[in-house]
Amino acid sequence: MEPAAWPGVFREGRDLYTRNARPGESVYGERRVARDGVEYRLWDPFRSKLAALFARGAVPALPPRVERVLYLGAAHGTTASHLSDVWPEAALFVVEKSPTSFAPLLALARRRANLYPLLADAQLPERYRADVGLADVLYQDVAQRGQAAIFAENARACLAPGGLGVLMLKIRSVTQRLPAAQVVREARRELGVAGLPVRSETPLAPFSREHAALVTGGPSASSSDH
Repeated sequence: MEPAAWPGVFREGRDLYTRNARPGESVYGERRVARDGVEYRLWDPFRSKLAALFARGAVPALPPRVERVLYLGAAHGTTASHLSDVWPEAALFVVEKSPTSFAPLLALARRRANLYPLLADAQLPERYRADVGLADVLYQDVAQRGQAAIFAENARACLAPGGLGVLMLKIRSVTQRLPAAQVVREARRELGVAGLPVRSETPLAPFSREHAALVTGGPSASSSDH
């Protein structure tokens, strides 16, 4: 087992793993392996877009410290559980709009003390901004039309200057009509206008088709004024 990608992420062969914060427990049926007395959880790039980004060889640069994370669209908590492994000392605020998805996310948070679940609409960050404060990392994976606008508004409200932003753009949730490249260009333009120029763009195929990861920095001090 070798360190890979971010601190807290490991690789064995072509497979990615995180060190299990709760040895003996799987979260979504993933395989667990023990190496030198340490248990690791397989991080499946077909189940997690962040793992897919790493599998594509794109590793976003982290800020010097990660103490707070805002995750929009956490669903059942698959990726959130691996981030809980990666940053055991950080506070991870995980937002989910669907009550159906929120129930298993809440159950997961009861077993992982660094997960703080919020049943909320990511389009309304003013409703959780006081709870979250300024996050070092903003990660978004929502299936809504105005994904770039939602990301920009949350960055303005909650992402610290110098922080890391990762938008998993679900192209067909934006529109069924336009070519994928045009949708990505428009999202990049919208983020740039919001003071969040895109540092890298990575298609996630074959793991997630018609998805692209857009990585930004945090807002400038002027654009994050409230």
